[in-house]
Amino acid sequence: MAEHVADVVILGGGSGGYAAALRAAELGKSVVLVEKDKLGGTCLHRGCVPTKALLHAGEVADSARHAGTVGVRATLDGVDIDAVRAYREAIVAKKFKGLEGLIATRGITVVAGSGRLTADRAVQVGDDLYRGGDVILATGSYSRTLPGLEIGGRILTSEQALELGEIPASVVILGGGVIGVEFASVWRSFGAEVTIVEALDHLVPTEDIALSKALERAFRKRGIASRLGVRFSGAVQSEDAVTVSLEDGTQLEADYLLVAVGRGPVTESLGLEDAGVTLDRGFVVVDAELRTTAPGVWAVGDIVPGLQLAHRGFQQGIAVAERIAGLTPPVVPDTQVPRVTYSSPEVASVGLSEAAARAAHGDAVVTYEYNLAGNARSEILGTAGIVKVVRLADGPIIGVHLAGERVGELITEGQLAVGWEAHPEDIAPFVHAHPTQSEALGEAFLALAGKPLHSL
Repeated sequence: MAEHVADVVILGGGSGGYAAALRAAELGKSVVLVEKDKLGGTCLHRGCVPTKALLHAGEVADSARHAGTVGVRATLDGVDIDAVRAYREAIVAKKFKGLEGLIATRGITVVAGSGRLTADRAVQVGDDLYRGGDVILATGSYSRTLPGLEIGGRILTSEQALELGEIPASVVILGGGVIGVEFASVWRSFGAEVTIVEALDHLVPTEDIALSKALERAFRKRGIASRLGVRFSGAVQSEDAVTVSLEDGTQLEADYLLVAVGRGPVTESLGLEDAGVTLDRGFVVVDAELRTTAPGVWAVGDIVPGLQLAHRGFQQGIAVAERIAGLTPPVVPDTQVPRVTYSSPEVASVGLSEAAARAAHGDAVVTYEYNLAGNARSEILGTAGIVKVVRLADGPIIGVHLAGERVGELITEGQLAVGWEAHPEDIAPFVHAHPTQSEALGEAFLALAGKPLHSL
């Protein structure tokens, strides 16, 4: 067995892994990056990037469909799914080529193959052993299903849904979280009849209740049906349809069933426990600085308990590379990581929901909601929605929650407010350009500072 030595060996080339590789190389470390598929991982090839391309195509379709409301004569003749696929694949290919070039320019050694962690900080790939001063685990996640629900044929996960060569006439989506509502949004924009089944009482149930209700109202207006608070009991597929049964006795028939019940950590059969890495329900146990229980072995991204977001993994990869190099980057808690659901309308948040804030601080919590109906830019865009800000009484902002078209672009200001523990009185003097949707955030901060301008 041939043995190779590097300062850092990284298992997994997705968002967390390649970010760690780039930063470690920038800090003068020799880096080996092991990836069994393609650099960029799920986010670039089967997740974040291609789904957002589909959502943009859906936005264009809706714009053409409703162009007459702004005086533009246009018609929607249909959606060419093959052309949409080509558009999506071209974006992914361009980003992939750029990432490959960046990795090569930094002098990072990429090893193609399935890796397995061994003792003493090493990764085995075939007959080769790559030993590092440190090892970073960044193997990502996979689409979960439910016991007894076999994926295949007309029962899809998000990966198969991306590759679907047709626009279905009807779809049932099992799961009302981020993936479920994003696919519901794009398929509805393409003309499909969509029903979401969610066992909990609301869509995007991890968000503040105000955002869930805003999204539910918008989806009803768009004709997206939701069955909330009811559990799935089974599915049977035929050659041309799927029949979905719910525990309340309801049966739903559709062309396809999308299973969007969350993602699990890719940690099985990688030799982790044999190498001294402790797992908990499949997730890697780490300390606050992302060290595992095996000396010199770190973990980042979706295999670490918490938010499964590409940008969280990206930030964690950078932080671990810096710690290996002897730097001391701050620990960023999940409450300071922005979350965006790219449906139409979008949902974005950072910090604590009102319910979580009250659970932690009792009555010492003040909230304010600003309706986007009062915002000129939102009126121009034709979007409804809200801005909700949560603060401690006479204290800092601890949560920012947004619903409406394009509000994902605003969440960084919310992140700064929460991360810097800013008081509304600190932000109120700052000027927001007019007319922009960011003014809605400004209005909420003004109101919490005791001097509302366009609200009562």
